[in-house]
Amino acid sequence: MSKPAARTAPVQRGPAQAPIDAAIVQKAAQWMARLWADDASTAEHAACAQWRAAHPDHERAWRRLQALDDKLQDVPQHAARVLDPAATNTLSRRRALQVLGLAAIATGAIHTARNSESWRILSSDYSTKVGEIREVVLADGTRVVLNTASAIDVRFDGAARDVILRSGEALVTTGRDSAAPARPFTMRSRQGAVRALGTRFMLRQDDDVSHVAVFHGAVEVLPAHALEAPLRLDAGEGTSFSDTHVHPRRAALERDLAWSQGLLIAENMRVQDFLREVGRYRQGLLRCSPEVADMRITGVFPLADTDRALANLKLALPVELAYRTRYWVTVQAR
Repeated sequence: MSKPAARTAPVQRGPAQAPIDAAIVQKAAQWMARLWADDASTAEHAACAQWRAAHPDHERAWRRLQALDDKLQDVPQHAARVLDPAATNTLSRRRALQVLGLAAIATGAIHTARNSESWRILSSDYSTKVGEIREVVLADGTRVVLNTASAIDVRFDGAARDVILRSGEALVTTGRDSAAPARPFTMRSRQGAVRALGTRFMLRQDDDVSHVAVFHGAVEVLPAHALEAPLRLDAGEGTSFSDTHVHPRRAALERDLAWSQGLLIAENMRVQDFLREVGRYRQGLLRCSPEVADMRITGVFPLADTDRALANLKLALPVELAYRTRYWVTVQAR
């Protein structure tokens, strides 16, 4: 089955570029589904190219769908089988995408999909899969290390450098802007904004709160709906913030950066919290029985090999691992 047109890299978008109309996205999806077919004609390829050239939003929608398809190609086949063993035996990946896409359009589920965690990751400019840690270098030289299952969008223009953390966690080392005057660098989460002041910092997005820690320079933290002035954090300081207020300062520890080296450093950590962190780096369900939840663990554990991390837990504590499947593990008392 042939695939239409060559892929292109994600485009950095400025604030002036409004969201693409849903009808345009639907039309782009229809064209893409048609050109995926084995019997797509030369005339249909030409007509699609003409439609893409008719308006900039047509091309934007096309590129965004292609980027989505690129990322879906990276979904492990074994993970797909865990979710639905029967479906993978009868449907190809692309046929499943067509069916799911048309179903979403027919049932009006587009809004729900766009607000899901999976959509935020798949439709972003840069993202990582579960268990992947990746560094990207932005146009201004800023280095962003993305933790597992993380996603960012980049919006640079002549006046500002904005990065939106859609999901997960990122370690940012800001570049020296060549523009004059230098454009401010701001990283945004769902709860608010962190403005960098020549900085190396980390931002993590959880459901209802964001966490920031500063390792060099300083940042200003401004919740989205705060009434007070921004809070300045200097190197060695961190905090959490909701969309209305900032929590008290805390120490920013270098061990908080261990994940960027593929390690989890646990210091007197509850087993329940340990499993929550390790579970971010593996597919499936990882849980513990109540009698071991509050046991404490100290050590250094590899995030690239979570089975090994779990085996080390078993060596350190009187627990055992019950594998229902490779993707369903329970830690229980020995």
